[in-house]
Amino acid sequence: MTWSATLDHLADVDLVVEAVVEELSVKTALFSSLDDICKPGTILATTTSSLPVIECAMATSRPAEVVGLHFFNPAPLMGLIEVVHTIRTAPETVETTRALVESLGKHPVVCADRAGFVVNALLFPYLNDAVRMVEASYATADDIDYAMKLGCGYPMGPFELLDVIGLDVSLAIQRELYLEMREPGFAPAPLLEQLVTAGYLGRKVGRGFRDYR
Repeated sequence: MTWSATLDHLADVDLVVEAVVEELSVKTALFSSLDDICKPGTILATTTSSLPVIECAMATSRPAEVVGLHFFNPAPLMGLIEVVHTIRTAPETVETTRALVESLGKHPVVCADRAGFVVNALLFPYLNDAVRMVEASYATADDIDYAMKLGCGYPMGPFELLDVIGLDVSLAIQRELYLEMREPGFAPAPLLEQLVTAGYLGRKVGRGFRDYR
């Protein structure tokens, strides 16, 4: 493994996987730069969990060679990687990326480019509904977590999971789902927005739906 802090050193590689901040403007700017630096045929992959892969692809002159490669956190432990193709991604790009994922000992799931892909498109409406239950005083966060763990066999309850993911990250993903789908039920729960505004972002800051300090 060779380390470098210079993008120009990527000129001769076969695959680039970016993992920069989850902001579309930052990612598209990087993809535009990589398009100029990398040799023809280099596959450019984004690790985004919620942003449109097509936006990254169209920032380049090689949209057929751009793909999503969504690793799940923590990447060394989680066995799933979503391989996300846009309407411009070439089949050979998908197959090469799928083979790479399998060579890492991970399980690839191929899906189309849409907000949330497979997992987050199903997961975050569920998490959002759990927050709405607490807002409505329907049940406590503790009881909801116990219900989902003991009743559905989930390893973590929704509020445990939200605090691990980060409430700010969760809010950003929920907003992307709502912006694309425009379904009222996908609108972020006000309580989630209030906690993020208050700086209660989850375990990483010591306080989210629960106090970890």
